[in-house]
Amino acid sequence: MALAQNITVIPARRTVGTQKKTEKAQKTRVAAYCRVSTEFEEQESSYEVQVEHYTSYILSKPEWELVEVYADDGISATNTAKREAFNRMIQDARDGKIDLILTKSISRFSRNTVDCLKYTRELKGLNIAVFFEKENINTLDAKGEVLMTIMAALAQQESESLSANVRLGLQFRNQQGKVQINHKRFLGYTKDKEGKLIIVPEEAEIVRRIYAEYLDGRSFLQIKAGLENDGILNGAGNGKWWESNIKQILTNEKYIGDALLQKTYTVNTLEKKRVANNGIAPKYYVEGSHEAIIDRDIFLRVQAEIVRRANINTDGRRRIYSAKYALSSLVVCTHCGDIYRRIKWNNRGCKSTVWRCVSRVEKKKSGIECPARTIREEDLQAAVVTAINDAWSKKDSVLPVLKQNIQLELTGDTEGQLAEVDKEIKVKQMELLNAGNDQTKIDEIGDAIITLREERQAILADAAARQGAIDQVNDMISFLDEQTQAITEYSEALVRRLIEKITVYDEKLTVEFKSGLKIDVDA
Repeated sequence: MALAQNITVIPARRTVGTQKKTEKAQKTRVAAYCRVSTEFEEQESSYEVQVEHYTSYILSKPEWELVEVYADDGISATNTAKREAFNRMIQDARDGKIDLILTKSISRFSRNTVDCLKYTRELKGLNIAVFFEKENINTLDAKGEVLMTIMAALAQQESESLSANVRLGLQFRNQQGKVQINHKRFLGYTKDKEGKLIIVPEEAEIVRRIYAEYLDGRSFLQIKAGLENDGILNGAGNGKWWESNIKQILTNEKYIGDALLQKTYTVNTLEKKRVANNGIAPKYYVEGSHEAIIDRDIFLRVQAEIVRRANINTDGRRRIYSAKYALSSLVVCTHCGDIYRRIKWNNRGCKSTVWRCVSRVEKKKSGIECPARTIREEDLQAAVVTAINDAWSKKDSVLPVLKQNIQLELTGDTEGQLAEVDKEIKVKQMELLNAGNDQTKIDEIGDAIITLREERQAILADAAARQGAIDQVNDMISFLDEQTQAITEYSEALVRRLIEKITVYDEKLTVEFKSGLKIDVDA
């Protein structure tokens, strides 16, 4: 005989949130999240309106208890990394402080589908509902997640479309040569009322000082130390300088009045990640976009010097540039082509300072048995003094030769060469505009433009080198004219100013001046 079953249906009691059951009915703890993505005045009012709306709305419900209106002002929604209020709200939900979250729309919550689903699912797992007013979606409803997935994907697509429009706008401005530069930490410049870069005279003098000291032979570290010792502030207004600050100033084309646009580009709309543009996206070089602080010839000479110091090679062996002493990297061995290095010597208790061929010093490492002789520092310095005095004593015969060298350097039609290259670049630019979507043709024309740009740069670099040589000859002429008597002491400053190289032979030294003059000294 079957037993009679007594079945009682216990109705489901819908609960929201993480509150524990009690005899007394508890209020639903409600939070709201709002955000505006820009800092325009009308958006600021929208921000305030949203906060006020949710505060009054939640307080008007007797069964609700206001937790907080979490608000991010002027923060992008493509990811949640920088949204402090949002992240704090999620943590409060995890800590069991929230039962329900109200927000205006999916796009206000997140324009990243992955983030949107991630957080709403996490909250759903905690039995916490998110209600999107515009879409009328409650994430605890059965249909909620399906609708939300679709709407979040649309919101993400909208964000990507907006980013694409911004990129196109920037590209159009770049093509028109319209330069937008952040001047807040840009030493030497500020902006006028029209947004154009203008020079700050006292800051421009700092920039010129950095260029001059570098061409005088000082290293990034020495320039940095000098600026700090003199209490000079960097572009950010700090007294602490970095070697990278110095290099950035020395390589920034904006100091000659030009602007290279789109040096970086965005590779990921959602993460806002920018990387160096190594040819993936087009670049735009605008000449004469604003007033220059540094002469173009000086800038190009600095670039050549940066390359020279980074690639000091002696007979195939790379050496590190040193600016600690004026003679560093200037003294060269005639046997192996390597440079001489300053060494503190202790020979049987007798301490002295000498200069020795690096290959000989590092013979175990280099494998070269160089027979180059060792030179006492005082003898090397005396040879420099002798060479300078010899040039001064013979200035009547030296000066005409130097002036003749200037005339030789003046030969060359730089302007004509540049005009011809510029003409070819314009033709290629027109071809590029008419290439349509033919990628093969675009690549071919692009390669031709790059080659022409390199040719143009080579012409400018050659002109700068010739002007540099003229300046060095003129400097030597000025020194010989101004000097009233022979010098009696070795001078580091004079070496940096006048001497290009010293070659060490077995019986003599050849001192080569920057002007091209060479003098042999027995030493």
